[in-house]
Amino acid sequence: MADAAAKATVEAVWRIESARLVAGLARVVRDVGLAEDLAQDALVAALEQWPSSGVPANPGAWLTAVARRRYVDGVRRQASFERRVPEIARQLAEAADPMADIEFGARVEDDVLRLIFTACHPALSRDARVALTLKLVAGLSTEQIARAFLVSSPTMAARVTRAKKALADASVPFEVPAGAELAARLASVLEVVYLIFNEGYSATSGESWTRAELCEEAMRLGRMLAALAPDEPEAHGLVALMEIQASRIPARTGRDGELITLLHQDRGRWNRLLITHGLAALGTAESLSGSESSGPYVIQAALAACHARAPAAADTDWNRIVALYDVLLSLVPSPVVELNRAVAVSMAEGPAAGLAIVDALAGSPALRGYHLLPSVRGDLLDRLGRRAEARAEFERAAAMTANASERAHLLARAARAAAGG
Repeated sequence: MADAAAKATVEAVWRIESARLVAGLARVVRDVGLAEDLAQDALVAALEQWPSSGVPANPGAWLTAVARRRYVDGVRRQASFERRVPEIARQLAEAADPMADIEFGARVEDDVLRLIFTACHPALSRDARVALTLKLVAGLSTEQIARAFLVSSPTMAARVTRAKKALADASVPFEVPAGAELAARLASVLEVVYLIFNEGYSATSGESWTRAELCEEAMRLGRMLAALAPDEPEAHGLVALMEIQASRIPARTGRDGELITLLHQDRGRWNRLLITHGLAALGTAESLSGSESSGPYVIQAALAACHARAPAAADTDWNRIVALYDVLLSLVPSPVVELNRAVAVSMAEGPAAGLAIVDALAGSPALRGYHLLPSVRGDLLDRLGRRAEARAEFERAAAMTANASERAHLLARAARAAAGG
């Protein structure tokens, strides 16, 4: 196998399996940092061996087996840990044989959930919880996470390192909490699950606009959280939001991989089964919360449902969407939410009304470097016939994004604006 092809295969397997691999190891070694180090060792072994030996039939299980052997070998090399070898052997014997089932079954899903709850422990700050989970579960690089937080890579690397050390110092148990502790940590876990979904839905970097495996993993985790907390409307709201949004994935790209925006998508390609499930989860969330006390995920799911229920883009109830954004802003004041609201206002009242909102956001520090600000502004200027200004905004947005597909889309829009249409 050619080295380049082998490397590409290893990278693809790593994107799919890394969260499960780290989670399974953390369950055994009870140390998230050590689990990640062992997983990285297995990745290095794959890069060294697969070009000559070929990719194994069960690549994820191969990585798990190598990482576990490295752990046992490391413990055996340390005399102070010799007494632990029988216990480690017992734990490994009790665990399901990794070579028996590459899908790993329900046990690994539980492991990933334990990993998220561990990474979202109150011993860590909010930013540290989110960064650590995105690295361990979503498989994002330090550079990608740094871009999301608008900080330098060294700053983010130090933050992640401190987070892993804080978990080890606090001897945080590797488990899904119960009762009051589950309720106290649920909001943080819901947040990072949705961040994982968003990275899959609109990848921050790379060649593809979407990473379907992350969306699927986030939805699976969301359903598990809803089962763990069946009376929590926000858990059901998050499930509804993710499933309705995921229903659009087949229609978000064209035959040649080009991006297709919401208003131009073929709604016949939307996944109706996911929409049905999402609307049912929204109904459960709304019945639990009541119309007067819905949380942010329930409101966002209701926004997504407005699109799902419209047979065509022209049938969209934009006035209701604007009203829902008003509610969402009262719950989570955010310039990003206000930017989304501006798009809805432009559809309900015209592009000039939307542009006035966008221009008022131009000086927001939170949107500095956020490519969707010039992207939205370019779209509104284009609709107003101000093509030269629109072209400049699309080009500025293209320079800000690290995703190749999105950059190509924005540059194509810039070219169309320059051509006068």
